Amino acid sequence: MNCRHCGHPLTLSFLDLGFAPPSNAYLNPADLTQPERYYPLKLFVCDECWLVQTEDYASREALFDADYAYFSSVSESWLEHARRYASSITDTLSLDNRSFVIEVASNDGYLLRNFVAADIPCLGIEPTASTAARAEAQGIPVIREFFGEQLARTLAAEGKQADLVIGNNVFAHVPDVTDFTLGLKTVLKPGGTVTLEFPHLVCLIDEGQFDTVYHEHFSYFSLHAVEHIFAAAGLRAYRVEQLKTHGGSLRVYGCHAEDTRTDDASVERIRMLERERGIAQRETYEGFQSRVNTTKNGLLRFLIESQEAGLVVAAYGAAAKGNTLLNYAGVKPDLLPFVCDFAPSKQGKFMPGSHIPIVSPTELARVKPDIVLILPWNISDEIIAQQSAALGPDVRFAVAMPEIRYL
Repeated sequence: MNCRHCGHPLTLSFLDLGFAPPSNAYLNPADLTQPERYYPLKLFVCDECWLVQTEDYASREALFDADYAYFSSVSESWLEHARRYASSITDTLSLDNRSFVIEVASNDGYLLRNFVAADIPCLGIEPTASTAARAEAQGIPVIREFFGEQLARTLAAEGKQADLVIGNNVFAHVPDVTDFTLGLKTVLKPGGTVTLEFPHLVCLIDEGQFDTVYHEHFSYFSLHAVEHIFAAAGLRAYRVEQLKTHGGSLRVYGCHAEDTRTDDASVERIRMLERERGIAQRETYEGFQSRVNTTKNGLLRFLIESQEAGLVVAAYGAAAKGNTLLNYAGVKPDLLPFVCDFAPSKQGKFMPGSHIPIVSPTELARVKPDIVLILPWNISDEIIAQQSAALGPDVRFAVAMPEIRYL
């Protein structure tokens, strides 16, 4: 396999999680008697541009289908994050009813509804019918296609270049990152801004966040790799923010390479941070596998010892990262009888691979487990605030990443 950006042969292996089903391919009861799709889940590092990427097996059409079950609006903390961003970027760029905003991978309208409310013209681009329909019901115009240079050219020819192009947690989901970035360049007005949010590779390595690895994430980004990709497309990063979302993310502000804006000091600060962390050094990626195996073994030990002690452990959050963790550890319903999730789109279904049933959070109050294992650890504070009153003071909340710990 060659690097999906620069074409350099990939020889540096970073992580091998064996075989796993797509992490958002939740199963209906009838699916349990049918064959299940599994793909290799392995990461390589390009030692030319330093893009971390999955081995190519699963297509985007197989991963992001009409029944895609991830709805961004389920998380209150993510809705608040989107609201703050919309307010801030509107002020920063002086957006008004003469401006035009495009969000790529607009999901269920969690973000664009803020621009609609502010009377700022906008357009969502979202290929999954389930989430696009939810956005359209809120009065948000949506193009139901995958984004790339061809669609961007069509929009530009129709006079629909944007003052602001937003991509929140979509850059990692793109198999052809070069085509996608050329699309950003094409659909961006002169003087316009692109903002991309994505989990920071530095945090993945430092915190051992291997559960953020799944087939839907084709790439894992450092600013170093993003700047390499931007430069090839005629874009430039002029500002970078560090965010707490998803265990540590970057928000990169981009513009046309010829834009007269000067680079903010934040760009060099993140470059320096990545140099200190050795993002462009082979030895940084060696030994990560053993840390992952230690986490996996710790989870299994915790579940087995809890069962032997007569303790009831339930899980909360049927998140994609939870599926990566449970499938790599080989956890089945005998050790974890159910997972609660607030999203109606997941309730009544089963976790891919593990076949653990997904139920409503009301099941927690009925069963009253001794321990609630929170799988989406990045929103653990939100989950504890929602559930602790119903469960009482005796329940203990825990996370498994990067090791088992009680909260």
